[in-house]
This record gives sequence, C-alpha cells and structure tokens, in this order.
Amino acid sequence: MKKGTIRSKIKRGDQVVFIAGKEFNRFDGEGNRQPLRGKVIAVDPIRGKVKIEGGAVVKKHQKAVPQMNVEGGIIEKEAWVDMSNVALVDPETGKPTRIKYEVRDGKKVRVAKSGKEIPEPAFVKSVKKDSENAGE
Repeated sequence: MKKGTIRSKIKRGDQVVFIAGKEFNRFDGEGNRQPLRGKVIAVDPIRGKVKIEGGAVVKKHQKAVPQMNVEGGIIEKEAWVDMSNVALVDPETGKPTRIKYEVRDGKKVRVAKSGKEIPEPAFVKSVKKDSENAGE
C-alpha cells in the first residue's frame, strides 16, 4: 500500500468528457455519437474514481427512516466511474486532452496538450486560501 498523498490530475469542478464506457456511446437524434460532457462532482484518487454530473446515473432503492427524517423511495444518483473513462476538456479546442504539470512563473500549473494552461476550479482556490489563513 502506498503512503502519503495521492494526487489526481482531475479535480472537482473540472469539465470532462467521457472517452469510454456507457456514457461514451450516447447518440443524438440524427444517430451521431455525442459523448456526455459534465462537471466533476467528487474525486477519489485512492481508488481512481470520479463522479460526473448527470453521468452513470443509477437507481437506489432507499428505505424510509422516520427517526432521521429520511424519505423512502427510488432515488437516482451518480455512480463512481473509473478515471480512465474520462478526459479533461481542452479550454482552447474543446476536445478531450491529456494534461501535464509545468512550472510557470514559479507556480506549478496544469497544461493541456495544446499548451494552454488549465485554470484551477474556483472552489479549490478558496479552500487553499482558507487553509492558509487558518494557520495565522
């Protein structure tokens, strides 16, 4: 088992597109394949899984728990998908791309194959700033 922090190149809030699996084979009215694009809801880098908004929707039968005010019924929710089945969307071309890390202006940034810098999602910046201010 590995020790330490496991970092993922895909972050919560990123725009991704399916490149394999059930969501890759979606077709529109004319019969053209339109793989699902969506925003990343959650990331589990240890297991290598992500949840995509509106992707891999499963139905869960949930029993009511009156003590906890939980309603019963059939609930639709997103399932975990393997990270290898999705790719980040290039901000310049809008196509799936691989990314690498580079040091630019003394900061480590994610860069697409086109050379365009991929910005950090908005909430990641706020979380980092909050954690830095907590030490003061």
